[in-house]
Amino acid sequence: MKLKVYRSIAPKVVRDPGPKGDLDAATSRFRKSPLGVFLLFFLIANAGLAQHTLRGLVHEKTSNALVDGASVYLKGSRTIFMTDSLGQFTIPNLKSGTYQLQFFSLNHKPFKTELTVRSDTTLDISLESSEKTLREVTVTAQQGSFGMTRLREVEGTAIFAAKKSEVILPDNLVANLATNNARQVYARVAGLNIWENDGGGLQLSIGGRGLDPNRTSNFNVRQNGYDISADALGYPESYYTPPTEALKRIKIVRGAASLQYGTQFGGLLNFEMRQPVTDRTIEVTSRQTVGSFGFFNSFNSVSGTAKKLSYYAFFQYKRADGWRPNSHFDSKTLYADLHYQLTDDAKIGLEVTHMDYLAQQPGGLSDAMFRDDPRQSNRERNWFKVDWNLFNVHYDWKVNRRSDINLLAFGVVASRYSLGFRPNRVATVDNESVERDLIAGDFRNWGFEGRFLNRYKLGQKDGVILVGTRYYHGFNHSRQGVGPTGKNADFTFVEPDQLTSSDYRFPNRNVSFFAENVLFLNSKVSITPGLRYEHIRTTADGFYGNVVRDLAGNIIDITKTQEKRVNPRGFLIAGIGLSYKPSAQLEAYGNISQNYRSITFSDMRIANPSAVIDPNLQDERGFSADVGVRGEKNEVLNYDLSLFALNYGNRIGEVQFYDENDRVLRKRTNIGRALIVGLESYGEVELLRLLENQSDRWGWSVFGNLALIRSRYVNSQIPGVEGNEVEFVPAVNLKSGMRWSYRNLKASFQFTYLTDQFSDATNAIDGGFSGVVGRIPAYHIMDFSLSWTYRWLKLEGSVNNLTNEFYYTRRATGYPGPGILPSDGRAFFLTVGVKW
Repeated sequence: MKLKVYRSIAPKVVRDPGPKGDLDAATSRFRKSPLGVFLLFFLIANAGLAQHTLRGLVHEKTSNALVDGASVYLKGSRTIFMTDSLGQFTIPNLKSGTYQLQFFSLNHKPFKTELTVRSDTTLDISLESSEKTLREVTVTAQQGSFGMTRLREVEGTAIFAAKKSEVILPDNLVANLATNNARQVYARVAGLNIWENDGGGLQLSIGGRGLDPNRTSNFNVRQNGYDISADALGYPESYYTPPTEALKRIKIVRGAASLQYGTQFGGLLNFEMRQPVTDRTIEVTSRQTVGSFGFFNSFNSVSGTAKKLSYYAFFQYKRADGWRPNSHFDSKTLYADLHYQLTDDAKIGLEVTHMDYLAQQPGGLSDAMFRDDPRQSNRERNWFKVDWNLFNVHYDWKVNRRSDINLLAFGVVASRYSLGFRPNRVATVDNESVERDLIAGDFRNWGFEGRFLNRYKLGQKDGVILVGTRYYHGFNHSRQGVGPTGKNADFTFVEPDQLTSSDYRFPNRNVSFFAENVLFLNSKVSITPGLRYEHIRTTADGFYGNVVRDLAGNIIDITKTQEKRVNPRGFLIAGIGLSYKPSAQLEAYGNISQNYRSITFSDMRIANPSAVIDPNLQDERGFSADVGVRGEKNEVLNYDLSLFALNYGNRIGEVQFYDENDRVLRKRTNIGRALIVGLESYGEVELLRLLENQSDRWGWSVFGNLALIRSRYVNSQIPGVEGNEVEFVPAVNLKSGMRWSYRNLKASFQFTYLTDQFSDATNAIDGGFSGVVGRIPAYHIMDFSLSWTYRWLKLEGSVNNLTNEFYYTRRATGYPGPGILPSDGRAFFLTVGVKW
């Protein structure tokens, strides 16, 4: 067990030129004159009566993080001075003389210093942190036990002032981390809509406020600040999700993140990996998990620091047979992070990530098939393969105590292949002698991003300005055609030179510039305006085939059309935020920011037997706004209550129609303008800390997360859509739970409830024989988890879907369907973890 012990180093004192220079000059000029002697004594006396200002900056030496809310005591004074969010404090009206200062801050050792003031003086206080390893420590108190917190106004080279943000702390959760169970991991984030059809947590599919959850494609998804999706503009779907066991924090910033991180309506989702340990040369962690339906997960990591070199690496292997037949998967993930401290103020880092998996897809069901048996599968030839490689080099330089620079270069070399039989009638029997449909996507993308953050003073006002630029180069190759017969996972085209469906190359370029500024009007009020300019150039070069099928899904006729589309555009978006902090533990905030989402190449040309794509699709535009109040109270209460509005113009969605053969098909097009408004709330209370005579051995906390949302299409040219509810928006989204603890034993219970929601803009109720559109009925789920820790050993157990509910959260339009994708039933898991 480790305890952090803090000590402070001596302050650096920088003095402004003052009366002492005048005294030296007077002494030199009049040292032989009686009048000079008289004037000399007069100046000394006057200097002693002069009033001066003492200013200071308090930060931590190792991380250079500014210390916010530190108390500064001046001996002999009744006033307590506090550092602001920039780590600064000011003590005015000091007479010349010697003073004693004391510094107190949460999780810091008290520090005392003495200094002589003869003029305006500036202090630079560095708090040096060191970790001390004890032989044995038994921790009985719960410190910082909330499962969620929020971002500070300024962190690193980013500004989060007045933005709605949530930070998930996996180490504080009693949950099933081995399966990346999103229902449990993201339970404290208000309003998220989660698709639950992947029992192994291979892909994360979350949305919110009416955003399509499919592979989290409406968020800007990053790992340690760099893009990890297939293509941030042309195909922003995330096939790779980091293991929760490897994460230090998960940061979510809602739509106002558009100014700094990209224009997506959802905002930012950033996975922060664990950092190298600094007090040991090597530390090893191993976690082994077994569970129902053949589940096995092995997570192993190594970390340490040797002089100026730090490292963290892990390897994860995961496999399972799945709740339904034909659901087997094998997955491997490897990650390595190296940091080298060039100087006290500069470091460089290198990160490499590899992930690959092969998964069998059980296919989708119709409404009738689900009612008959939700565990059935009539597809044993559908497969999905992913190979994902990420690269990142970053450089961090603290230019001085006010300025920071962050530079990073990143790249993605990846591929995804889907193979299977997917007719519009999902009940159609599959014959292994029939050729399968094969879609291949290869991604070769790279980019560069640079940020400069500076803390400044404008008169008597403090401020922080952030400016940055980004260049993104994407090249994606998408092919679709006839795959082999048989049952095996053979991802080769039958006729690679004569593809029947499509063969496209999608080169795209993106250059952007952004600036955001926090101006502290006083110690309580700040305003944060920002701008972002985007220039986007997307290209589609290739051909698409018009494949005509009969009712059984057999190909009748094929035609090919050559196409080249170039679409350059530039635009400016803006936003502004306002924050009022009457105390360090309470804040009222509000912001409004414009958003933008370009059409993707899957919107352009992916052939699907049950769908038609409008060739005149337009980019989506709109804005998002938040206003709320949030805070904490003495580690007893943590809360965030807010109202939001999302205005979604040119929203891309799907409507149901009949073709000339009287087949029910879906058309993907610009539906119209949607307005989504609602209330999002989160609260967590440590109940036993409310008691005066509570025992440190016991802990009991409860949390609640409720979103009440109203959504409507307020304008649409499509008949029967205007006034309808927006798809993927449950009116009530509730997640609540509680956690108990006694010494090193912890247990948690969670309840999840969502009301009905629709899967298309026509608000269809029944999906018919295809199952791809229709209502998603209300459902409720309960989960239970348990953990016990003793020294280097940790045991965990969990039961997912405690009452074995049969439900579904998704109607898939293509892979891994089409049709209803049932969520997993009750499952048991056991984890054994060691650390040494």
